[in-house]
Amino acid sequence: MIVNERLTAYLHSLDSGESEIIEAIGREARADRVPIIRQETGCLLKVLLRMNRPQRILEIGTAVGYSAILMSECLEPGATITTVEKYEKRIPIARENIRRAGKEDCITLIEGDALEVMAGLEPGYDFVFMDAAKGQYIHFLPEVLRLLKKGGLLVSDNVLQDGDIIESRFAVTRRNRTIYSRMRDYLWQLKHMKEFETAVLTVGDGVTISTKLTE
Repeated sequence: MIVNERLTAYLHSLDSGESEIIEAIGREARADRVPIIRQETGCLLKVLLRMNRPQRILEIGTAVGYSAILMSECLEPGATITTVEKYEKRIPIARENIRRAGKEDCITLIEGDALEVMAGLEPGYDFVFMDAAKGQYIHFLPEVLRLLKKGGLLVSDNVLQDGDIIESRFAVTRRNRTIYSRMRDYLWQLKHMKEFETAVLTVGDGVTISTKLTE
């Protein structure tokens, strides 16, 4: 945990809960050990969406559709979400969850490699939510920059890796060192790009919020 566990538990206790379908999908995902966004990250997403009222949203990393459906409940009429997933075993589950939620009209799930899919998308997205393979964030960034319009938001999840991001490279398990190095590069780049203004928050497992300053 990045934030004190007792404090996190208290903040969770204040939450009024989610819709019935979101609660059900969340329970199923946790039972199957499918990673979904943390409760506090979901709360942050909902506030950002209500504030910014995006019409075109791109999500990189669908998993079972939990976050896409959660976001869809905060949208203005006519707004759409395009979500991309590569892992074949989760795609049918995500499609079924989108159907169960009655969100087929506003959520479009595209199957495939995120870089290849993004290369075929047209620019003009108002909001991008990055929640895919952490070691790929740095590679996704140029396409995200192309697709996001001026004033749009990029939200990236799980950027602090349960606090490991501040440790020495040699304190991180060998299998995680590539992800660790790439995430540190990603954070440094986001904070130094002239195209973005970025805040790094210790919410959930770490979240960055970047607003695009240029066309």
